[in-house]
Amino acid sequence: MSKRQIAAVLGALLLGVCPGVQVWVSAEEAAVQEGLPAQSAVLMETQGGRVLLEKNPDEPLPPASVTKVMTLLLVMEALDQGQLRLDQTTTCSEHAASMGGSQIWLEPGEEMTVEDLLKATAIASANDASVALAELTAGSEEAFVERMNQRAEELGMENTHFENATGLDAEGHVSTARDIAIMSRELLSHPKIKDYSSVWMDTLRDGETQLVNTNRLVRFYDGCTGLKTGTTDGAGSCLSASAERDGLELVAVVLGSPSSDERFSAARGLLDYGFANYVNLPLPLPEAEPTVPVTGGVASQVVWMSKGPESVVVRSADRQALEQQVELAEDVQAPVELGQILGRVTVLAGGSPICEYELVAAEAVEEMTFSNALERLLEGLLRL
Repeated sequence: MSKRQIAAVLGALLLGVCPGVQVWVSAEEAAVQEGLPAQSAVLMETQGGRVLLEKNPDEPLPPASVTKVMTLLLVMEALDQGQLRLDQTTTCSEHAASMGGSQIWLEPGEEMTVEDLLKATAIASANDASVALAELTAGSEEAFVERMNQRAEELGMENTHFENATGLDAEGHVSTARDIAIMSRELLSHPKIKDYSSVWMDTLRDGETQLVNTNRLVRFYDGCTGLKTGTTDGAGSCLSASAERDGLELVAVVLGSPSSDERFSAARGLLDYGFANYVNLPLPLPEAEPTVPVTGGVASQVVWMSKGPESVVVRSADRQALEQQVELAEDVQAPVELGQILGRVTVLAGGSPICEYELVAAEAVEEMTFSNALERLLEGLLRL
């Protein structure tokens, strides 16, 4: 049986496991999957941020509590920068305690650590906890939302605008499947988040408050590491689901599903498609001359080094058809700076480009001048 036939069989099996989820054997067919029970969807690999499958990826829609991916991202960045500590305690405000929807019933004046608030936000999608974190990080929810929108712009999330830190329905509070995949990938670059997002059950307040993950894929899907659910009347059922197997990490974003069951089956089908059809392969150094000639320098050549990734994600069917096309400068004029671009490499899989990277100078080469030429001549004479 050919690989394509095997993929087709897998697709048929997935249809049986995930009713309503259409799975194709090629990225082209997958991109027009109208059978997916969602208004919008994206499957992205986190290694290079490449979209493997999509449906209406840039349609602005209310994201519900998937919004908290950005909330968590800003908190994780604040922790990394030393602005917050996990053992740091904050006091719940009247505003944070007033949040409706999912919550851990914080009381005004109640104290809780950053780590426990992270647990509540990532596991139970608690709105009061997420606002308490926002206020601690930026001083107020309004100031935090400004940071959310600024960070979205920095990440290239072109069709996103946040109005709050929770995802509760609000006029103008929208995002897209593509944008959510982008910020989910960024959040996953902070490994610590998985200590919370991958937990099925936990407790707070010395065991008095039970936390159960709103993302049931954490318990029932092999390799699931999170990431965030969301449900409101305006948004429907939404999900950003992350999973990793054999070094391949994927994010499946589903927006506007009619029901909770359908969002999980849709995300499961997207992830299954990705793991069935893609692999993460080591990327060797490109085959090229190891040096570039230097004109007018104190050295006649300069060594290049690769700025490429250690591995790339390719379709399983193309794993034996990985190639790299190198464009390397014939020569370079001194002075040459450390890190100066000397060439570019295009990585192709099955004849199609999947990424590009640069070859840069591994060392600096000074320009040859009269003074350093004389210095070198004297050094040579002294060795005689």
